[in-house]
Amino acid sequence: MEAVKLEIRRPQIVNGIGLEPDPDWSFKSLLSELDSLEKKLNLSSSVSLPFAKTKSREIYGEKGTKRSSNAFVMRVSDEEFEDSEGENEEVRDRGLVKAARFNCNEFYFSSSDDDSDDQPCLDVQTYLMNEVGLVESALYELTHEHQLGVKEEIRNTVSALETDLMNESEKSSSAHTKVEKYREARREVERKFDVQYQRRVAEGLDNHLTAVQRDHELKSQIEERKIRSDAAHEEAKRREKALQEERLRQEKAKAEAELQAKLKAEEANRAALEAERIAAKEAAEKEAAKASKANTSEVPQTEASGGPNATSSRVENDKTNKSELAGNMLRAAESALKLERERLQKLKELEEINQSLRSSSNQNFDSTGRLIGRLIRQISGNKDKVSTQASELVKIFNNPRCPQTISIAYFAQKVVSNCESPSHSAFACAHVIVLVTSQFPQAMDLVLAEIHRACIYTVPKHISYTKSAFESKEAYWKVIGYKEDDGKIESTTDYLVRLDSYMKLYGALVQTEVAGCQNVHGLKEGWAWLARFLNALPANMYTAVALYAFLQMAGFALFRKYRSQFMKMLNFISENFLNALRSQDDPDLRPITSKIQCYLEDKLFLQEPEGRTLQSSLLSNNMAPESDYHGPYHQQSRHFY
Repeated sequence: MEAVKLEIRRPQIVNGIGLEPDPDWSFKSLLSELDSLEKKLNLSSSVSLPFAKTKSREIYGEKGTKRSSNAFVMRVSDEEFEDSEGENEEVRDRGLVKAARFNCNEFYFSSSDDDSDDQPCLDVQTYLMNEVGLVESALYELTHEHQLGVKEEIRNTVSALETDLMNESEKSSSAHTKVEKYREARREVERKFDVQYQRRVAEGLDNHLTAVQRDHELKSQIEERKIRSDAAHEEAKRREKALQEERLRQEKAKAEAELQAKLKAEEANRAALEAERIAAKEAAEKEAAKASKANTSEVPQTEASGGPNATSSRVENDKTNKSELAGNMLRAAESALKLERERLQKLKELEEINQSLRSSSNQNFDSTGRLIGRLIRQISGNKDKVSTQASELVKIFNNPRCPQTISIAYFAQKVVSNCESPSHSAFACAHVIVLVTSQFPQAMDLVLAEIHRACIYTVPKHISYTKSAFESKEAYWKVIGYKEDDGKIESTTDYLVRLDSYMKLYGALVQTEVAGCQNVHGLKEGWAWLARFLNALPANMYTAVALYAFLQMAGFALFRKYRSQFMKMLNFISENFLNALRSQDDPDLRPITSKIQCYLEDKLFLQEPEGRTLQSSLLSNNMAPESDYHGPYHQQSRHFY
């Protein structure tokens, strides 16, 4: 702000206030002088003036900072007071407002307390605006403009601050939104990382369990090989011992044969002498017969002509011969044959009912059969799996879309045919049969009928070969259960493998006990089967394989229940059945004979067979497919389809 110098020439004394003729007023000095004047006015008036200043005048800059008063110097000359118009124009040119001349002559100051007539007028005038001079007016205008400028600046500042605040608020909101989006993105990324981590953990766990299972299977294979090796070694020892015994037996037999030859020679001599005596006697009888020939010639003619009695006699003889022939061919207990006929009759009646249902309905039930077959093939030696499969089969039986008789027939067929599967588990399958038949008892007879149809030794019964009854060996083999494929009969080895599978299923079935379920064909029936088998069936290759398979599966449970009675059965097998096998002197019978003998001598019936107790679920079953798990149960060494 430029310095303004105003020269004021006034009298030296105005109402008791002295002034210098030509003073150099500074802005600060001017303010102090004005303050002193105001104080004197306030002191001289008994009533407070409305425009009285209580604070020294200060001037501030545009930014609100206090400015020094030294920069403003005002001087007022007497020439300016002479021409008021020129003064007003000069004031206007300098940016000042027009104001009255600064003159204090019009005021009367008195320090006395005496009352006068002019006192009321003075009191009234003190409430009016005092007449001010040019400097005071200029100062007031400057102060007013400064206040307006400060207010405007405050408004602008407030507006700018509000704008900045709004911008900052928007920026904060935007930043907060970005932070939230970033946080959500991080959460999503972390969730994906968690999912990936869980998958990796699951995969790692599955790999670990798979490795453990493989290691277990490898150890099992090693143990099995070791057992086989030991068994082969023992078998070699037994064979060597058997050969030595055979040599001794042959030598003994040779000695006995020589002795018998001598005895036969002596007997032949005695027979020759007796023959001569008999020949002489017959010659005498012939001569006597010729003499009486005429008297006896009519009797042969009557017999030759024959009659009703003779024909009846021949028919009865033919029937007797045929029944004796059939009795020699079929070896079985009458009670076993009766049960077989009843079960097969029930199966035949069920098949007739199902055939009529299929013919009367347009619906195809093959899908139900495929579903039942798939459920049975998925049976493994796991408790949860067995329970699940049995529950699914029961649901199918109760499904109204398919008649129950058809579902039960499919179940009986599939559960028996599954014996030929390489992954077949006899004990697990027997558990499923017991669980299902405990709710549908009629299904047990149908399952047994299918087993009897597939293997006659589950009855038990045996059919012997005779040339008079069968056209050929192939016809006989078909009767006892050999399969024919494209006109070719399967080998005996394959037939024995299937026979072993069916007998193991039957043996597992009779010894299976499930808590809360009744096995309608339990150990009592297994004991009856063994008694009928030993009483009626001969000792041969087929019966030996059937007996050994049955003892493997049911011997442990039979011993636990019958104890000494079962030991008597085993003694009978050792003393009679094995001796009958050995007496046939057939090299093909030696392996199975050795197995039965090993079972008896090593008392394997004291050991629980492998797979009899079902295993609990593994940890990896929640992640790994069930089809990837196979329990370490007994499987057939041969594969067939």
